[in-house]
Amino acid sequence: MATCPRCLGPLTDNHKCRAGRLRHVRDAVSTVGVGVLIGIVLCFAIEERPVTALVLASAALGGVLAFALRQAVGGRL
Repeated sequence: MATCPRCLGPLTDNHKCRAGRLRHVRDAVSTVGVGVLIGIVLCFAIEERPVTALVLASAALGGVLAFALRQAVGGRL
């Protein structure tokens, strides 16, 4: 089945795009933001007074893992 290049939905005879590029970007940014917050919270849960570099590394790892999980579960971005 063909895929719409704008909304990535199935391209049928009566297809109308409901989601634009802005919605996809907003969804991806919110997913990464939630991952960053979870990474920071887990860092502070494990270490009482973490070094700034450790907080940044755990935030980056949380964001990357959340985005990878979103792509694995939801398919294409």
